[in-house]
Amino acid sequence: MQRQSPVPEAAPTAWLAILGIGEDGVEGLSERARELIAGASLVVGGRRHLALAAELIAGETLVWGSPIAGTIDAVAARRGEPVVVLASGDPFWFGVGSMVAARVPAPERLVLPQLSSISFAAAHLGWPLQEVEVVSLCGRPLETLRPHLADGVRLFVLSADETTPAAVAAYLCTLGVGPTRMHLLEALGGPHQRCRSVEAAGFDLTEVQPLNLVALEVAAGATAQPLGALAGRPDALFDHDGQITKAEVRAITLASLAPAPGQCLWDIGCGSGAIAIEWLLAAPRTRAVAVDRRADRLERALANARALGVPHLEGRLGAAPVVYAGLPPPDAVFLGGGASDPAVLQAAWVALPPGGRLVGNAVTLETQQVFFEAHRKIGGRLMRIAIERVEPVGRLHGFRPAMPVLHFAAVKPRDAAP
Repeated sequence: MQRQSPVPEAAPTAWLAILGIGEDGVEGLSERARELIAGASLVVGGRRHLALAAELIAGETLVWGSPIAGTIDAVAARRGEPVVVLASGDPFWFGVGSMVAARVPAPERLVLPQLSSISFAAAHLGWPLQEVEVVSLCGRPLETLRPHLADGVRLFVLSADETTPAAVAAYLCTLGVGPTRMHLLEALGGPHQRCRSVEAAGFDLTEVQPLNLVALEVAAGATAQPLGALAGRPDALFDHDGQITKAEVRAITLASLAPAPGQCLWDIGCGSGAIAIEWLLAAPRTRAVAVDRRADRLERALANARALGVPHLEGRLGAAPVVYAGLPPPDAVFLGGGASDPAVLQAAWVALPPGGRLVGNAVTLETQQVFFEAHRKIGGRLMRIAIERVEPVGRLHGFRPAMPVLHFAAVKPRDAAP
């Protein structure tokens, strides 16, 4: 008897539409987008989005709740029904698109984006998008701007509300970049679009609309302190009690840690947090956990992180290696303190995945002995770093040596057992 081929399953139908909508409302929507809204049994969006599309909506409406995950659950529960999610401009540009898409497989969703506010702003100012940086201050502190404020940089800042532009102007002045030219763009793409320009030091714009974007042409004043792009930033940028990896050694240390986008660092015995902060500044989407047994040092490290534009530094109070159990998996580990106990290094090495990096600096003989033994067992490289700086000697000057540092760096073999 001839075997019958199994009947293939029907391809899933796209029941969810994620639609971008601009300030021009339904007039800016395609015919397909209008049909989807009119035929939806449920339309989800912010109050502003729902008002913009109100004339087309025939089904139920649902306003985003807090937390937003609850509303996404409600969307997922309507699987198989025609549902529309409305978002500003491009739903996948600092929007809800990715969060919704994570719950709904690609064959079951349709996405029709509109121009983002960034596209409108670039078109208005004549700025090439590929040369402009973008920072969102929606739910993020002002200090997030700090790493981007170099002389001559063009920057788009997504505002949280109508108070953001004035707050940005004041913050720029505290950093010595008051001469920066600010362009305030409001209600982009709609009938009430407006663009006004002012120097940050003289910001006096009023009646700011809640939906706004700020474009910056950064200009450094005489007192500006740019962070720079490379590790080994001046020690003076970090508040510390003497427990800090000095700038020259820090530059070598970051080179050994080799930060890469999206990777996670454990900074053990973080002190001032300088290593973790430089790691976060080095590559996008990086993560770092600062660990210290002293609460005062941990709080100082977190304060330094906020001041230097990486407020997402995580902190853990506790002693290594016990504290490792509660940390996210690392891609690199830096041993800055407490490594005189061999168990601290051994447990860190075990926690690393193949290809992970273990780096440590030692000035005491006890910790150096631990590194020598680790080098004998797992390999890697050892380097002695000796720095001398010019300091006054009476009325003259001479080189004064700092304590030499033993630098240990090892990469876990790719074929190592997990």
